[in-house]
Amino acid sequence: MEKKKIVIIGQGPAGLSAAIYAGRSGMDTVILGCDPKVAGDYTIDNYFGFPEPVTGKELIERGVAQAQRFDVDIRCDRVLAVYPSEEGYQVKTEAGQVEGCALILATGVSRVKPGIQNINEYESRGVSYCVSCDGFFYRGRKVLVVGEGIFAANQTLELLQYTPHVSISTQGKTPDMNPPFLAKLAEAQIPISEKKITHIEGENGMTGVVYDDGSRQDADGLFVAMGQAGASDFAASLGLVKNGVFIEADEKQQTNLPGVFAAGDCVGRFLQISVAVGEGALAARSAIRYVKQQFGK
Repeated sequence: MEKKKIVIIGQGPAGLSAAIYAGRSGMDTVILGCDPKVAGDYTIDNYFGFPEPVTGKELIERGVAQAQRFDVDIRCDRVLAVYPSEEGYQVKTEAGQVEGCALILATGVSRVKPGIQNINEYESRGVSYCVSCDGFFYRGRKVLVVGEGIFAANQTLELLQYTPHVSISTQGKTPDMNPPFLAKLAEAQIPISEKKITHIEGENGMTGVVYDDGSRQDADGLFVAMGQAGASDFAASLGLVKNGVFIEADEKQQTNLPGVFAAGDCVGRFLQISVAVGEGALAARSAIRYVKQQFGK
């Protein structure tokens, strides 16, 4: 498995700031993810040092160029899951796996909602957002994964460790899974439906779902995995302490797990680019110190 000193997830302002500081210190660093939300059609007119408005795209491009100057390995590679390992944290991506001595989460807080009317009523009563956390409780039972992409495909394949009775609902979206994952799903005979779930049924916990065409499907559990994996998904699988949708981090950006740091919008402070940049720098400093203390280099 490929190994790095510091793995950063998220290529927004917090992640790039952390990458710049980590790379400049000489740490072998990789930053994973693709274009962040701010890199789109977004104008910034209150960022220090720019008397004229700057686009989010330009600001991110400048950050990428600066990180590359310090030999940071920048990859447009979607992260599917994160697990503790013997020497740090193992990150599974669409392209492969990489292990880091320290991990910095800088993925923001966005999560795609499934649009199921009464989903909140069934959270912890059949609805879950974390296979590695709750898959064990559905051994041999019928479960659904809601999602259209590679994240959903990966979560579905993980569920096969616990039950063979797994199916996918894309919630009305066109499946967006690459051929290798589609082949694995086909080999496992996982059915994929593009019908949209309108609501969940069950009096003492979930017993099934109803689709927009009026049909019904029995299911004891529903795992939400829409869009791409984000901060909440990684926090759940690692056991990070959260405050609502945000990850709890101290003044040094340290989470409750040694070697895991969080910065930017995912920690839920003042959701501004300038704050994210500062938190990224703090997270990198803490990660550098942690790696040197624990691994001697």
